[in-house]
Amino acid sequence: MNILFDITLVGIAVSLSCAIIGVFLVLRGSTMVSDAITHTVLLGIVLGFFATEDLNSPWLMIGATIVGVLTVYLIEALRNTGLVDNDAATGIVFPFLFSIAMILITYFASDIHLDADAVFTGEIGFTIFNRVNIGGVDLGPVAFWRSVIIFLINTGFVAFFYKELQVTTFDPKYALSIGIPTAFIHYGLMTLTSLTAVGSFESVGSILVVGLMVGPALTGFLLADKLERVVGIALVTAVFNAVVGVRLAYMIDLSYAGVIAVVTGVVAFLAFLFSPRKGALKNLFNRRKQERELTKQI
Repeated sequence: MNILFDITLVGIAVSLSCAIIGVFLVLRGSTMVSDAITHTVLLGIVLGFFATEDLNSPWLMIGATIVGVLTVYLIEALRNTGLVDNDAATGIVFPFLFSIAMILITYFASDIHLDADAVFTGEIGFTIFNRVNIGGVDLGPVAFWRSVIIFLINTGFVAFFYKELQVTTFDPKYALSIGIPTAFIHYGLMTLTSLTAVGSFESVGSILVVGLMVGPALTGFLLADKLERVVGIALVTAVFNAVVGVRLAYMIDLSYAGVIAVVTGVVAFLAFLFSPRKGALKNLFNRRKQERELTKQI
């Protein structure tokens, strides 16, 4: 077993599963909702554990996914009352459900490894010891295959509903007028966000998974104009961030997930600064050029 190689594989698989779905969250302006989901799914995991008393039970993932969708429903129900906006609704639902989960863990599950550190940051380094063995053949970490399956599910959804996602993302009113089931697409995307968050929970925790969803997608958005190119750049960036992050973490003996998240942020910031079309430095140069031309005219 090559430990560093296996950790890198898990990091790549988790990053890819987050990036493919994160593109549409960023373009739809739903990153705060995704942040809420990645935290509130903990309640589903805790309730699933209480029901099964087995941390490896599939009911934990099912329960967490249901709670993630419930989070979206509650946020939209509050927003639709017209009394609060989307941010305020998220700010009410997210801490409420997450706090319930933390209270349940503190008082009723303190003797298991589902502690605060695992909740917030996860630990990729430990995931490689839980492995898939079939017929005595070691096929690699469970976390790797779980993330690969989630990535394939996410990719299948994006590929099958690509046109619908494109229209509902950029012009939801037009999509509704031509009969596209916008609610189905929206809740399908949110369900996959919940599933991805749960699948990534053990590896990177509830906080860092948001960075893995947003960072590569934001980099793709800054470097490309067409949706397919944004997706492609986001996936390539996700792989790059995972490989570099794992290597750096190994060299300086820090948290793998934490360093991957830092690399993700640095790469996105560099794209923000140096993007040839949308970069901050490009915009600054254009403004200075316009000011000089205006000064000459005066």
